[in-house]
Amino acid sequence: MTPPSPNNGPVLREHSYDGIQEYDQKLPNWWLFTWYITMVWFVIAWVAYYQLSLGESGEEEVDKALANIKAIQLKELEKLTDDKLWAMSQDEKIVGAGAATFATTCVACHAPDLSAHINGAKLPGQPLNDTEWKHGGNPLQVLSIVRKGAPDLTKGMPPWEPQLGLTRVVEVVAFILSKHKQGEPITLAADSPLKPGAAATPPPAAAASVTPPAAPAATPPAPASAVPPAAGK
Repeated sequence: MTPPSPNNGPVLREHSYDGIQEYDQKLPNWWLFTWYITMVWFVIAWVAYYQLSLGESGEEEVDKALANIKAIQLKELEKLTDDKLWAMSQDEKIVGAGAATFATTCVACHAPDLSAHINGAKLPGQPLNDTEWKHGGNPLQVLSIVRKGAPDLTKGMPPWEPQLGLTRVVEVVAFILSKHKQGEPITLAADSPLKPGAAATPPPAAAASVTPPAAPAATPPAPASAVPPAAGK
């Protein structure tokens, strides 16, 4: 039995483990009530969240946060103009960040010097260091292609905004524009879909589909000897 403590102080228990004894002391009331409240709150939260489906789930909170980020990005896009992108192309910090992203993401198709050639071999991408553009050479047009990809993803560049994010895409565009001068002439490539009448040209597969099928061969008439003689009476 634990002996009473003088002056109502801490009680030292008789048992010992490796020469170590412990006190038998009552926990403070504030600690006990905090523990009780926590347990009650857990039961209420468990019933409300998991059984009654009150409040937003974790998935809904993530979707809401992503939608909020998307709305902020759209507002930032509305502020971008050709002049602002040209101004960014003169900012060494932005251009440096864009060059770093370009070196790790874009060189495989456009080459380090933006020529789309390495040792005389043509790479899959379009040259970015001349004044000829397939999808438009205005800064906002270049930004749109990098963000959303080419209209025909089977033949052109994929969209990079989902992988890089809007900020890094803008930095890459600023880096590309830093290799050009504002007001320089812009020409469209021969296969540019922006040329007048380019969209009206039917694809080869559509023209082949209107070819009428060949008529089936006529069945030859049966020989006269195959006709049975009429029966006499």
